Amino acid sequence: MRMFNRLTTRAAAPSVLVAALAPTGQLAAAQSAAGAPAKTSKATAITTCSTAHTRLTVTPVTRPVNHLLLKATNTGTQPCYAYGAPYLRAGADAQAAVAWNDNTVPQAVVTLAPGESAYAGITTSTPEGSEGYTAKTLGVLFSNRAMNGSVGVEKTLQLPSGGIYFDSAATVTYWQDNIDNALFD
Repeated sequence: MRMFNRLTTRAAAPSVLVAALAPTGQLAAAQSAAGAPAKTSKATAITTCSTAHTRLTVTPVTRPVNHLLLKATNTGTQPCYAYGAPYLRAGADAQAAVAWNDNTVPQAVVTLAPGESAYAGITTSTPEGSEGYTAKTLGVLFSNRAMNGSVGVEKTLQLPSGGIYFDSAATVTYWQDNIDNALFD
């Protein structure tokens, strides 16, 4: 975290602190420490994204091979936070969620204004994977703020081409604000 120098005035320090902590998810604590109201008004409240107010699509991509692109578009009237990565269930009989790719953690939580989209890249299989199967559906849930569970109800999407091959090496990126970061991280 950036340290303050002596030239920062006492009045300006709280706003600099709030700006510095916003990307790390500590904005609410910084606002309280800075004397700003801890609660936001209903008109400006940002909620956690869920399947209730997003349109989800999954599409194959030509590059990289064995990848899908998951797109979530905010269809609500308020901004929402897309925390962590999506919880994915590849196929109706899947016993575990697709693993999150921890190498893709963004610098800040992805915020979706109404009409904006977030993206997650799905690696379906690799030569190192084993125990493969063809999944016809993809169940999607959004992560909660603590990233230790989900919010809302699962949305089931039909996978293209009558099904996609998944194996034990399947992973999904964290939510990204652009396609390139979702597919090429």
